[in-house]
Amino acid sequence: MYSITVLALFSFVLSLVLTPLYRNVAVRRGLLDKPDADRKFHKSPVPRVGGVPIMIAYTVAAGLLALSPLAGGLAIAGALPFALRLMPGLLVVFATGLTDDIFGLKPWQKLLGEVAAAGCVCWAGFHIGSFAGYNLNDWIAVPLTIVWLVVCANAVNLIDGLDGLATGIGLFATLTMLIAALGQGNYALALATAPLAGALCGFLRYNLNPASIFLGDSGSLSIGFLLGCFGIIWSQKSATLLGMTAPLIALAVPLLDTALAIARRFLQGQPVFGGDRGHIHHRLLARGFTPRRVAYVLYVCAGVFAGISLTLSSSGRFGGIALVAFCAIVWLAIRYLGYEEFNTAHRLIFGGLFRRVLAGNLSISRMEAAIQVSNTPEECWSALVEAGRSFGFSQVSLHFNDLHISARLAEVDSTDCWDLHIPLNHSGHVDLRIPLNCTPPPATIGRLVSSVGTILVNKLASFALHRSATSPDLALHQKLKSLVGISAATTVL
Repeated sequence: MYSITVLALFSFVLSLVLTPLYRNVAVRRGLLDKPDADRKFHKSPVPRVGGVPIMIAYTVAAGLLALSPLAGGLAIAGALPFALRLMPGLLVVFATGLTDDIFGLKPWQKLLGEVAAAGCVCWAGFHIGSFAGYNLNDWIAVPLTIVWLVVCANAVNLIDGLDGLATGIGLFATLTMLIAALGQGNYALALATAPLAGALCGFLRYNLNPASIFLGDSGSLSIGFLLGCFGIIWSQKSATLLGMTAPLIALAVPLLDTALAIARRFLQGQPVFGGDRGHIHHRLLARGFTPRRVAYVLYVCAGVFAGISLTLSSSGRFGGIALVAFCAIVWLAIRYLGYEEFNTAHRLIFGGLFRRVLAGNLSISRMEAAIQVSNTPEECWSALVEAGRSFGFSQVSLHFNDLHISARLAEVDSTDCWDLHIPLNHSGHVDLRIPLNCTPPPATIGRLVSSVGTILVNKLASFALHRSATSPDLALHQKLKSLVGISAATTVL
């Protein structure tokens, strides 16, 4: 315990001293993050490569302890070959983030670097070996480990949108894993997490609002990557079957923010790697919170989730209760944040809109199939009328060249309806009268308009060409007129 305390304090002091020195170097080198009117709220340029002093403090502290005569130094020295196998992956992800801070990288280039770093960790022998008490085969464990490490790295990176937010969340997660390591007697994990906790604590002094230096990708990606590695080691020593669940909950704030961002962008049809103002901290700012208060609120959330994860890791008796409490908190938080994307999706699925869209699209598909295989204009008209009946339209009218035909499908006053006019390639139009109380979903209406304006008009045009060569116009008009008897009432215009 003494060695762990010394390690954390030394890393803290080193970070506290190095950060302002490196901040001044970054200012002279022009490595600054400039504000904009979109997602960057600082008022003046701020150095953005804070990951460098954090990584220096972390590695130097661990290295000096390995050379010291303390008991912790002997333990770290004995485990040094094991720990060094993590270094290639950490260096790759740190280099990726630092390159992005200095030169800028495209999203796919950063992702490639993160996957390479995760691959190095797997190659070194670290991977998720089991989940919920079940051993995983290598062909499952390796891809799962790569996804876990990439997600953790990007989760901390994505939440780094306010002064002190990612640093504080990372500090809470690191302390959670440190406490769990001490409780499990996992001395190696405790020695690995202690210097990171000290480095983050020293850096937080300069990163709180108003921040004088930012983590940058070199810091946020490295912190998230390290926490992902620590989570794997923690889960392997967990005393319960919910081993991997505990690290996941310890990182719940950044992971939840990432999951919500991916879900929102998917529902809106936006690029997953694109930026927006829909992150958790943006939603709290929109509710009137100050940036500092947003950070404090999320610190409290991280602390609550830390307690739940430690309960899951150490106690099988209260694990179920803790898991239910976690799910309830997450559900209430999402409701409070008021994401309209999820509210709309809820109404779509559970409010009957999904069934209406599905039924409407099926009706259109049947109409399209019937029109495609029709051999006469009468069959096309029948398909159109049948589709109108399934949608609940009160009247369907077809005007194509010299053909003018209409079918009343329901007795509804015209004042209680709205009309939809669909042009047929300058050769006519289709008019649909739709009761106000049975309006189909807009997406379905859009597909119906497209189908009528393309498939139907092409088919009728092919009949018109054939008709001009083989039969008089009057004969075809009479055939269509006789067909109107299929509807409840018919009017020939």
